[in-house]
Amino acid sequence: MVKITVPATSANLGAGFDSLGLALAYYNQVEMSEDQGVHIFSEDGVAIPTDESNLIYQTAKSLYEKCGKPFCGLRIVQRNRIPLARGLGSSSACITAGLLGANALLGNPLARQELVNMAAVMEGHPDNTTPAFMGGMVTAAIENGQVYAVKQQLPDDIQFAAIVPDFELKTADARAALPSQVAHKDGVYNLSRAALMAVSLCTGHYENLRPAVEDRLHQPYRIGLIAHGRETVDQCYQLGAYAAYISGAGSTLMAILPRGNDSFVPQMANWLRERGLSGWRILLLEGDNDGAKVEQE
Repeated sequence: MVKITVPATSANLGAGFDSLGLALAYYNQVEMSEDQGVHIFSEDGVAIPTDESNLIYQTAKSLYEKCGKPFCGLRIVQRNRIPLARGLGSSSACITAGLLGANALLGNPLARQELVNMAAVMEGHPDNTTPAFMGGMVTAAIENGQVYAVKQQLPDDIQFAAIVPDFELKTADARAALPSQVAHKDGVYNLSRAALMAVSLCTGHYENLRPAVEDRLHQPYRIGLIAHGRETVDQCYQLGAYAAYISGAGSTLMAILPRGNDSFVPQMANWLRERGLSGWRILLLEGDNDGAKVEQE
């Protein structure tokens, strides 16, 4: 039996569409062992598929097939802290867990880089799966199935406040809102800000973060899918955030905060209640610099 711990992730970081992501100290845990047939359990009551459509099961099976190994089934026990369809990397966590778990059960025939490549191909982009594996803040690109990535350590003088609405936003719906073409000037706008984010966050130039999370490729088209999204982002800045952006495809909105801003969470919670949004949650999170872990028992 193997136990896999996978961090939540926040992708795009504003302008870094499909290329920037970071890992957060908020974890899913999965226990996996070989078995006859499909035996999948949710230990914390979160509704998950318990048949062969389960993403962890599918991913693990695909690795067995890639390695040419017989596959008879699995026993999987999931503990899901990462909320589903909220832009915090829940599907990436499943893919990461499935690959790492299956690889460990097979005696680790594949190097971690090969697993990183497989995960990005399965997900379709590397900005969630790669930081889930590597931890930290990751700048990544995928070319012909190969992920090229640089990890930077997240500094300890910042925190992240994930403002999680009480409704899902499916990635497919969020992508459907995007235009099929963008103007050249908008591409340049995003390139400059994505580059600024990649160096500023991890070098302490926090004064750059607010302009660095502005973009013209996805957030202007998606923010309307998140009820109260625009005003919530504005309120993050009113309460002292360095930056605020749509996490992944949404619906979560992420604020980057100076450590020691103890008033942000209670004031934001009160502001949400005043607007009838008491079902929204605020998760005050640290960065994770280690990435996914595997224990063999």
